[in-house]
Amino acid sequence: MDRDWEERVAAAWAAFDTWPEDDAAGFRAVIDKLAAELPEGDPLALFERACAFDSTGHSADAVGLYRAALDGGLAEANPHKARRTKIQLASSLRNTGHAAQGVELLTPELDSHSDELDDAVRACLALCLSSLGRDREGLALVLGALAPHLPRYQRSMANYARALTDPV
Repeated sequence: MDRDWEERVAAAWAAFDTWPEDDAAGFRAVIDKLAAELPEGDPLALFERACAFDSTGHSADAVGLYRAALDGGLAEANPHKARRTKIQLASSLRNTGHAAQGVELLTPELDSHSDELDDAVRACLALCLSSLGRDREGLALVLGALAPHLPRYQRSMANYARALTDPV
């Protein structure tokens, strides 16, 4: 996609927090207008529409769009947004009572390429696990993600995280 379109989408999202909460439909209309500039079924357009629904409290409406974006080749068009989609889809699945599907979607991401989204993968996966009553596994993921960011105790926290899920 051309840089101008990406910049206009980024500008719309940058203004999201200033958008009146009672005009979620207005914000979605802005994103829909931008998405309509792309061909029908374009995975980037589907992704942006899904994000707009999700960010305005309509997770159930976002799920199908996220899946369509992934099925439509988002990983080829923009691998970074594809990874974001998996995180956001897992969160939406959890919010709509399908946390197990979120776990299935994100678990392979733990062994995927490493990038700045690694901690988000772990945080969202931890929430999905917690929704399934697997709190120790979720806590282990969160502590493992947190450990490298601590000014001290990195090794201890990483060991504690592993111990939470090690067989006794």
